[in-house]
Amino acid sequence: MSKSFICSTCEVEYDTLTKTMECFQSHEEAAKVPEPKAAELLGRAAAHMHDRSATYDEPEGERSMGKIVTAFNAITGRDLTESEGWMFMQQVKLVRLFTRSEYHADSAEDNIAYAALLAEAKGDGR
Repeated sequence: MSKSFICSTCEVEYDTLTKTMECFQSHEEAAKVPEPKAAELLGRAAAHMHDRSATYDEPEGERSMGKIVTAFNAITGRDLTESEGWMFMQQVKLVRLFTRSEYHADSAEDNIAYAALLAEAKGDGR
């Protein structure tokens, strides 16, 4: 049983959340809708995380940070935690968001997703 997603604007059905969000965003652009509100941003960040679970073939989504910090620590001799790795990625996205003259949706939405991943890792003691 495959999942399907429906654009809330035009009610077209898609096989991925990304395609559905792209369709929805195209309607926004056409209507010149103002930048998204907090709840919509949370939904977009969740959609990115859902799509990454398919891209990276992990049921719980992209979870490479543990491997990344292990490699980083082996190379540098440091003791970075997984939650600190997610915090680092948040800083990357914040710098990108604030050094552009225009709003950059990808940086904002990834920052939200990284906040959730950081909270999950920290809550699990990682």
